[in-house]
Amino acid sequence: MRTSPRPQIRLLALALSTALLGGVATTAVAQAPTAAAAPATAPARVDIPYEQFTLPNGLRVLVHTDRKAPIVAVNLWYHVGSKDEPAGRSGFAHLFEHLMFNGSENAPGEFFAPFEQAGATDMNGTTNTDRTNYFANIPTTALDMALWMESDRMGHLLGAIDQKTLDEQRGVVQNEKRQGENQPYGQLRQVIARTMYPVGHPYHHTTIGSMNDLDAASLDDVKTWFKTWYGPNNTVLVLAGDIDLATARDKVTRYFGDIPATPTMAQPKVDIAVLKQDGRTELEDKVPQILVQRLWNVPQAGTRDADLLDLVSDVLGGSASSRLDARLVHQDQLVDSVSTANYNAQLSGSFSIRAMVKQGVDQARVEAVINEELARLITDGPTAEELERAKTNYRAGFIRGIERIGGFGGKADVLASCATFTGDPGCFRQSLANVEGATVAQVREAAAKWLGNPSHTFVVKPGVRQPLAEEPSVEPAAFNPPKPDPRYTTLASTVDRKAGVPRVETFPDLKFPALQRATLKNGSTVILAERHEIPVVNISYAFDGGYASDHGGKLGTAGFANAMLDEGAGELGSLAFKSRAEELGAALEAGASLDGATASLSALKENLDASVGLFSTMLRAPRFEPAEINRVKAQWIAGIAQEKARPQTAALRVLPPLLYGQAHPYGIPFTGTGTEQAIGSLDRQDLLNYQRQWLRPEQATVIVVGDTTLSQVVPVLDKYFGDWKGQGQAKAGVAIPEARRPAAPRVFLIDQPGAVQANIYAGQLVPSSKDPGAVQLEMSNEVLGGSFTSRMNMNLREDKHWSYGARTLLTGALGQRPFLSVAPVQIDKTAESVAEMQREIGDYASGRKPATQAEIDKVVANELRSQPGAYETAAAVMSTIGDIVRYGRPDNWVQVRNAQVEAFTPEQANAAARSIDPNALTWVVVGDLSRIQAPIEALKLGQVKVIDADGKPVAAAGTGAKPAK
Repeated sequence: MRTSPRPQIRLLALALSTALLGGVATTAVAQAPTAAAAPATAPARVDIPYEQFTLPNGLRVLVHTDRKAPIVAVNLWYHVGSKDEPAGRSGFAHLFEHLMFNGSENAPGEFFAPFEQAGATDMNGTTNTDRTNYFANIPTTALDMALWMESDRMGHLLGAIDQKTLDEQRGVVQNEKRQGENQPYGQLRQVIARTMYPVGHPYHHTTIGSMNDLDAASLDDVKTWFKTWYGPNNTVLVLAGDIDLATARDKVTRYFGDIPATPTMAQPKVDIAVLKQDGRTELEDKVPQILVQRLWNVPQAGTRDADLLDLVSDVLGGSASSRLDARLVHQDQLVDSVSTANYNAQLSGSFSIRAMVKQGVDQARVEAVINEELARLITDGPTAEELERAKTNYRAGFIRGIERIGGFGGKADVLASCATFTGDPGCFRQSLANVEGATVAQVREAAAKWLGNPSHTFVVKPGVRQPLAEEPSVEPAAFNPPKPDPRYTTLASTVDRKAGVPRVETFPDLKFPALQRATLKNGSTVILAERHEIPVVNISYAFDGGYASDHGGKLGTAGFANAMLDEGAGELGSLAFKSRAEELGAALEAGASLDGATASLSALKENLDASVGLFSTMLRAPRFEPAEINRVKAQWIAGIAQEKARPQTAALRVLPPLLYGQAHPYGIPFTGTGTEQAIGSLDRQDLLNYQRQWLRPEQATVIVVGDTTLSQVVPVLDKYFGDWKGQGQAKAGVAIPEARRPAAPRVFLIDQPGAVQANIYAGQLVPSSKDPGAVQLEMSNEVLGGSFTSRMNMNLREDKHWSYGARTLLTGALGQRPFLSVAPVQIDKTAESVAEMQREIGDYASGRKPATQAEIDKVVANELRSQPGAYETAAAVMSTIGDIVRYGRPDNWVQVRNAQVEAFTPEQANAAARSIDPNALTWVVVGDLSRIQAPIEALKLGQVKVIDADGKPVAAAGTGAKPAK
């Protein structure tokens, strides 16, 4: 479960969410056609229609009907969060979020289990300052099961909570807290909460709470907390998808109607807590560069000024062509990145400006420019053009967000947040109207009114991290909960809880969209999957030339060249290009992966023609201006430094060369960013060479998913791409040789002084994604560590609570692909966790503990039954089509794979598991060497070597470890 101590609770759940000095592109770069774009069509109306009813016990139910797929989003919002915790009980709301996943009186065991069996997707729970929510997308036929489970933990939970369960989930939560604080800049969140809100304000502490309060939580405390607030009268339930009002009323009444009301939560009064004076806090941390973050307390969610500040944020620093980007990133080049955000919670909001200062730059210069640009915006307001771009960005974000019925930021979230915080489930309509009708003067006034107030600046500098002291413990006051609200009544129950969870007997079939094919005049294949739910068309041009194509050249070229495509193209410089995309509401990007590259466009249907025109210019006529190359180089190299500072990415940089060997095309950092030396040596000719060799239409495929037809989209594509021809000789695909496994286990340690967690990675090479047994290996992996209830996660998280989550995974590759076992664990259990991971892998791979029929039935059921939900979005459909293209699979691959899954047996699982050799694993562990080295050596797992974040040997620390060779 995820914690968001200071989340962006925008009622629209919008973000789904990175002066030219050089020369001009030469005639060596093919120019895109200059035909005028077709006029835009009328904008489509967007809305989330809903119906509602309230049960006698106070449960408010919202229903939205969307028949695009046979799934229903079930989303419960309890109006209780960390704001409601008394002093001395911080973290209770989030702790209870975890406890409520541990089964109920009539369904003991993991709450996830029946949902996995039914094929649930997008299942999770979150807590923030103001609410706790639980959500899942389930097949329509599993609705009775889901409502039974949710109602059982609402009305019948306490008997399932004992001291063992409390201790277990307390440990998991504490590891979640360590995981966040272990990241670079990870202590800042807690410092911000303490600083921006005074003692006694409901937002003064973080949602995850203090270690002291979590340790002090007693069984009686948590039971009293639950009985007081987690009742139907403090809850909004949203059912969205393949459902109607009559069905919803019947089922919700049946399962929830007999649950008695609790006391009604008295909500704290709005307290924006505008700062009385400017302030400054400076910290040191083991980070590669200075971070400057400036914060204001601003209006709460559901207010007109909050909507206007969203527009202020977009203009100032929230878009690629914003003022701060133009000044700090492009013109003065003082920062590697800058962003703004307007976060709005129930009692107050937070407006943030965040900048990563370039190494060697005086942070005072950055702060001075921020002051200048902010003052200019407050004085003059945005231009009319800036305001229109911000409005388009807002609308486009909303449209893309409501493609999903559930999950983070989907339609169910929008309705639930509006109902919870404003009482009006349709409040998003007012926000849309506020934004659409906003004037330059109104936006300027909002900026002046709120950003003219005092702010606090937080600075994190490279140095030695000091442990963040807990605030003094407070003796919890006696908690005398109010009596249940007498206004509410219950209905007689018609459910026999002792009969157990309702069985799900039937399941809807997957309706994967038919793939339609055409050929462009330039030779590219078009594959279309129609999806007409929202007025958006998604286009992806798939090429060869991934990270592996860097082999023998400059590492990082593929990723860097693709990243440069939108840094100016045709007649448009970098900022002008990004500005044009924002005017159209188009999202353009390009990037590489291990075996290929992709350039993509997400276009509003109303602006499809002009958006495709801009997309073609990006691919056919990138400017690759030297000044922009140098600017992005500096950002890129700073990003590599950030990767090395983060334990997860540090491991992913060094592990592939250890697995494949540095002479192998895959023996490169899997982040694809290359090395500082290689990136520093790139020039314009390198990028042109990459473009000419790899980004060309011959043998490329255009994947289209969205609100269009072949007859509509092919003429538009041909208009802008039809005469595109590759220049010179195309490069043959990259040859991927076989790599040998090591003869014995190897252990590599990377020092992270002061770390409160260790990040453990174990890797080994297994057959390609194209191997005939690939599906069986993927399914076998699900048993070991591929799902929440897998062996690895249940061991390290649920049984031992040493980790917030442990897993095993297989990444796709044309050559041998890596099998990885990954676990971030508390630092004092590092060696024990390594031993458990080795044992789990060894027991499974050797056959000492083979897959059981029950485990196979579970993973097969989840894989097949989850697909209607898994393919809800255009992005998911596009990803599968991309794999069909990359790995040469048939168009009916989904059906072919499903047949293999359905026939999967324990014997196949165990045979696939034997492809993993537990005695040839390569281990990389990132943590505080002074605490992990000796215990790991004592395991005698293999020779222990110490390396740095570049994979180079470092001097041993005196306990027997050897530097790597």
